[in-house]
Amino acid sequence: MNMSMSTETQLREEICRTGASLYQRGYTVGSAGNISARLPDDGGWLITPTDACLGFLDPAKIAKVDAAGNWISGDKPSKTLALHRMVYDNNPEMHAVVHTHSTYLVKLTITGVWSQDDVLPPITPYYVMKVGHVPFISYRRPGDPLVAEQIKQLAGKVRGVLLERLGPVVWESSVSKAAHALEELEETARLWHLAGGNVAPLDDAALTELREVFNARW
Repeated sequence: MNMSMSTETQLREEICRTGASLYQRGYTVGSAGNISARLPDDGGWLITPTDACLGFLDPAKIAKVDAAGNWISGDKPSKTLALHRMVYDNNPEMHAVVHTHSTYLVKLTITGVWSQDDVLPPITPYYVMKVGHVPFISYRRPGDPLVAEQIKQLAGKVRGVLLERLGPVVWESSVSKAAHALEELEETARLWHLAGGNVAPLDDAALTELREVFNARW
């Protein structure tokens, strides 16, 4: 779906459809996680309500905020509102943000990431192509404004971050693309776990080829 051409109704439906898909396949549980989408023509954005279950979202209850992050309508917006705003304010090409508490990625933050700048090594071509570098952000309580400030510095440089003990936050040009990138990130963490962390990264020649052929950001 082209976000620039999507109506507010279509965006509400896409958020609900994506949330249900992630929930049904175990990428998030209970009332964890949140999704937002930028509205066209600088009309602010939509964001899932605080403590809402992504599996059972009501399109009419999704919160609407203006470009300054002020709550306009719908249920009370997610406590991570400031984080989402930092992405939108600092990367105009991004039109959606997805955050989940996905199991293997949260586990990775507890047992140890590969490095602070890359939580996982480049072990598959699709991880390199669809996700790219994902830095690690040390633990802060949910909704802590200091996390939003860190996102501000990263929004235009990477497609996502991994929050310690909380999980991934991924941004892309549409809700669907953000969800797909998050799924690729979680699957890479799962592969890394199943292999016991004993996987050689793709070599420099392979990475160079992915950059040249697919414009991969690595």
